[in-house]
Amino acid sequence: MNPTPPQPVEPWRVLGIDPGLQVTGYAVLESRPVGPHVCEAGIIRGRDAGSRSTDVAARVRSLYDGIVEVLDEYRPAVVVVESLFSHYDHPRTAILMAHARGVLLLATAQRGLPVVHYTAPRIKKTVTGHGRASKEQMQHAVMRELRLPRLPEPHDVADALAAALCHYHVGRRSQREGA
Repeated sequence: MNPTPPQPVEPWRVLGIDPGLQVTGYAVLESRPVGPHVCEAGIIRGRDAGSRSTDVAARVRSLYDGIVEVLDEYRPAVVVVESLFSHYDHPRTAILMAHARGVLLLATAQRGLPVVHYTAPRIKKTVTGHGRASKEQMQHAVMRELRLPRLPEPHDVADALAAALCHYHVGRRSQREGA
């Protein structure tokens, strides 16, 4: 009787997203024995992102198409999105951000993917050790930890990388504590 040969295990991938209607940052990290590896990172621009167009429907459609392309190409095991936080002083910003988050959550739900939410201070603390780290401190921490040749830019990409990296560390910590 021949035993069944072991099937190759697909690498575990996490997709970090920094949502926005104008620009959405995304980053796909893959778990490897030597640590996390960046498979892809970039931005999705909403249609007419360079203008002051008020066609929210076109931007939402453009964002949906872009994130679907990333989900289908990289097939992450989990998606990480920063929890929505907005001051009541800026309700319009919160509403526009909710549009972006909603379309991203729809695309992930259609694919049956789990979505994890972390607050900005939690992401910052996990990645830098300080919950009030600046954007620049986050960029440097992400660059160092992921062994990138230069700072991740724009900030939307750095934030998406940080969200994915946060989940990577939380997952590793859970594995160690469960072992």
